[in-house]
Amino acid sequence: MPTPYDPATEGAKMSFDDAMSYGDYLALDAILTAQHPQSGAHDEMLFIIQHQTSELWMRLALHELAAARSAIAADMLEPAFKMLARVARIMEQLNAAWDVLRTMTPSDYTTFRGALGRSSGFQSWQYRLIEFAVGNRNGAMLKPHAHRPDIVTKLTAELARPSLYDEALRAAHRAGLPIPADVLSRTVSDPWSAHPGVEAAWRIVYADPVAHWRLYDLAEKLVDFEDYFRRWRFNHVTTVERVIGLKRGTGGTGGVSYLRRMLEVELFPELWHLRTTL
Repeated sequence: MPTPYDPATEGAKMSFDDAMSYGDYLALDAILTAQHPQSGAHDEMLFIIQHQTSELWMRLALHELAAARSAIAADMLEPAFKMLARVARIMEQLNAAWDVLRTMTPSDYTTFRGALGRSSGFQSWQYRLIEFAVGNRNGAMLKPHAHRPDIVTKLTAELARPSLYDEALRAAHRAGLPIPADVLSRTVSDPWSAHPGVEAAWRIVYADPVAHWRLYDLAEKLVDFEDYFRRWRFNHVTTVERVIGLKRGTGGTGGVSYLRRMLEVELFPELWHLRTTL
């Protein structure tokens, strides 16, 4: 009988009494014991883990978006391109998660839906922070977090600083594009509204990409991110309708009707509108 392979013979560390292990570094004890189903239903574990892992990916997306925004503000566009490309791939991972959740049938969900109480993905402060960070700003969305002053502080601070799109437009202005003065001096906490002057400025870039390559690349990275973000929203609508039909959401929203309304939101409208007139 062959001798069982021993990784120690090739230098693998096998004792961690005095060293940090894989589980220690990743804090796996905390992560893997953070699932607390409120019912005895089999599918509740799927529901919890799907949402917890989505929040972890959002945590990384926020990390990358913050760094990308800082890089753009410093006219370091190339590093920002990599970060924004990574965020788009993160959104792809979030999209893939819906495929797993869709294995749960309406009958499965009814076995534990009541255990959720009034909790809902609508209340995800990290999702809200992503929207605020990229430019979709709505002060009314602070209300679901009023019970957590620490979270409201994070969200309010985000509304007070220029969004990713604001910084992209400022960078475009510094690079010589005719970004309108009222856009550059706008109150950054206000919701973004499509501006014909901004569309005209981006059209200059798309009319001659070679002459404006860095801004062209920046614009396409923003579009790429929003493309994946839109797919995530669409998959969310489809999954919810597949599982609960047209019932109201546990958080009190209209459910599918609310999510369909969100499909109409454009993060970088000028970058989409110019395609029609180019």
